[in-house]
Amino acid sequence: MKYLRKDLGSYNLHMIKTDCFKTININLIFRKKVNKEEITKRNFLADILTYTSKSYPTRREMATIQQDLYACELDFSCYRLGNYYNTDISLLCLNEKYTEEGMFRKTVEYLADTIFNPNVIDNKFDSTTFNIIKNNTINQIESIKEDTRKYSLVKMLEKMGAKENYALHGFGYLEDLEKIDEENLYSFYKEFMRSSGLDIFVIGDIDFTETEKIIKDNFKFDIYHKKDKDFVIEHQKIRKTPQKILEDYPVGQAKLSIGCKLKGLTDFERNYALTIYNIILGGSSESKLFQNIREKNSLCYYVNSSSNKIDNLLFITSGITKSTFEKTIKLIKKEMKEMEKGNFTDEEITQAKTRYMSLLDEMYDYPTQIISYYYASEILNSDLPEERKNNIKKVSRDDIISVSKKIYIDTIYLLGGEDDE
Repeated sequence: MKYLRKDLGSYNLHMIKTDCFKTININLIFRKKVNKEEITKRNFLADILTYTSKSYPTRREMATIQQDLYACELDFSCYRLGNYYNTDISLLCLNEKYTEEGMFRKTVEYLADTIFNPNVIDNKFDSTTFNIIKNNTINQIESIKEDTRKYSLVKMLEKMGAKENYALHGFGYLEDLEKIDEENLYSFYKEFMRSSGLDIFVIGDIDFTETEKIIKDNFKFDIYHKKDKDFVIEHQKIRKTPQKILEDYPVGQAKLSIGCKLKGLTDFERNYALTIYNIILGGSSESKLFQNIREKNSLCYYVNSSSNKIDNLLFITSGITKSTFEKTIKLIKKEMKEMEKGNFTDEEITQAKTRYMSLLDEMYDYPTQIISYYYASEILNSDLPEERKNNIKKVSRDDIISVSKKIYIDTIYLLGGEDDE
């Protein structure tokens, strides 16, 4: 696998050459400082740009051109990354080695058309398409309540810090959706194109020179963006005593979400020791939380932990019976305290490292994951997979203990659950 990065002034072009796939993935990653009022607009905009265009103003015409381009796939995703919000517009196509000469250029031209030639009439997005996307967005926002496990985490983060960036989720907000119309969305589109930082990734069995020329011919922006540096969220306040919140909700199985803040970690601890700590604590079926709370004590249906190093947060989630709430919390705190004392084995450290190595190896099977690693390296100066493997081996028992002492439980949140009769 070969990698080449080119600074083209208004955006960075990242080309990754590999013969492992018959496809070529192109990702346009737009980013801007997160703003709650813009999240719903950005979601709406990405959806409407990939739904139709001026050249292909109906969904049927859009589907037809995609079939003509050998069933290429156009998609989008929007998500917060620390202090920034990302909009990814991606296209997957067959390498022209398996189609016909010139097809890659035609496909890139189609992608550029969706970005630069939106379905706009008289400075307004087409009303028919707008209303379809608005209904889709409403369904997307309301769907969060159907996944009570995820909804509990969202609510916990809001209680943890309502005005903090880490509490902003990517589903969008109904109160902001009602403020969007065809005209102001188009105005936002123009501002979005002028003010967003952009990285373009192309991965596949490609020729660097040819790919660069095709991208440069089709993607031209007038703004220069300096490199962003403040992605990581740093916490200014740490609670001395965790807040505990129980909310009624019509669901039988209670959803427990615990939010912990991380403060004072070194870069090595955040990037490597935290990963091993999390796997040992609750990141697998062999973890301490799973074995001691679910298997030995039968207190929950599931329990796991996950870390977000960019937000400096660690989460513990579980599905429990409401009556076992206090006992479950007590045992979770006990397991975290045992980690601080160093009460974990060398075998657990080795197993955690092996598991992480395996996950890194699996990354090479998925183009989108490869792009994610290279993007993280670009914006966070984090290590690429081979460097990560070398550094994860260096994590010691003392490193893990050091991390465990920099984790502070902030909010304990329980959603719903029926009282035992």
